[in-house]
Amino acid sequence: MPGRQQAASETMEQERKGEVSIGMYTYNHNSDSGFDVHEIYVKRSRFRVLLSYIGMVFLLASVCQLYLSKEGLSTGSVWSIAFGILVAKCLQYKPVKKESVVIMPTFGVQLEIHFWSGRVHRRFVPIGKILKPLLNECVTPVTCYWSLALLLRDEEELRLVFQKSHPPVKMLVPVWKALCKFLNSGCQTSSAVSEPNRSET
Repeated sequence: MPGRQQAASETMEQERKGEVSIGMYTYNHNSDSGFDVHEIYVKRSRFRVLLSYIGMVFLLASVCQLYLSKEGLSTGSVWSIAFGILVAKCLQYKPVKKESVVIMPTFGVQLEIHFWSGRVHRRFVPIGKILKPLLNECVTPVTCYWSLALLLRDEEELRLVFQKSHPPVKMLVPVWKALCKFLNSGCQTSSAVSEPNRSET
């Protein structure tokens, strides 16, 4: 019982501070210098890092075998190198530290992807180009998840807000509502969105 009470109090404290953790994702909300900042932190996956290293070692071993063998470039060695490149590419791990949505009043929205390597990818969307933020339920043959996207003027495709991660809908809803408020658009909340715990699997 004391452990449950402590966990519940910690969760309430996190929500009060604008921070919520679910699985491998942590949502943080703060307002600095008049900017409304929503951040989704992603925990590093040790398993994927290990697979990435295995793929690179396999590719290196294939190339070394080709150079150290006395035979010329045979069909088998070409297939071995091609397979090594394919494995390394498929298992290539580009760890994302966090994705941020920075709402700048009167200017627009800046979407940021921060990598563990220190590299940051930023995309700015002017306020006049944004028509509406949309919450979409994406269904694939193996999974089902929610995504947040921007409907842009004069563009056929939606602009995904979080490109590299798929945070749970409970974390997407506050960002969606903040974007609706920023754009003064009437976003209607469906029952599936208002009760995210039921719709998520």
